[in-house]
Amino acid sequence: MKLGIESYCRITNEKVIVNDKTIAITCEQSWLTDIYHSAKISYPKFFKMDNLAKSGFLGSELALQPLEFDKNTIKEDIAVVCCNRSSSLDDDTSYQKTIQNNDDYYPSPAVFVYTLANIVTGEISIRNKTMGESAFYVMEQFNPQKFCSFAESAFLDSNIQACICGWVEYYNENCDVLFTYITRNSKNNKELNIDTIHTLYNL
Repeated sequence: MKLGIESYCRITNEKVIVNDKTIAITCEQSWLTDIYHSAKISYPKFFKMDNLAKSGFLGSELALQPLEFDKNTIKEDIAVVCCNRSSSLDDDTSYQKTIQNNDDYYPSPAVFVYTLANIVTGEISIRNKTMGESAFYVMEQFNPQKFCSFAESAFLDSNIQACICGWVEYYNENCDVLFTYITRNSKNNKELNIDTIHTLYNL
């Protein structure tokens, strides 16, 4: 089985790259919101997401945009797999501030909703109507070998033909994202392997 990367997106605090092309971002609001507007995405729910979910949403959107991905048909043969280092710690920290003081106790349901990292995979699945495997892994740091292993594990199910797979790290205003769209028996010259993932992450 040959797995290939059909499209990818790399997002950091300084740049956005889609399939080897740097995307110009119009800076008017926050970085993630600026990317959203510059990419001409229309999805009002984006503004209710936390920063981790926004990062994953944008990474997957930009990786799929060049493919003119069908977002209207339910797809049972596409999986969504994500991983990061900090899980939902960015939100956990915010939520902790709302409950640690007994005299100023104001737990926020809006923050609590996003204190699970796998909300990211859920948001991506809902947006793209994918019904295949969904998983979120946490590891100490970005690791190309584990990234490949996580993606490959989705294809152990013979019904899965493609996987939206990404590293989506957002903590303390640091955005570090790599999203790929991987297919089975791909004819693309970007084969899924450790060297390719290492190269894409270090763009």
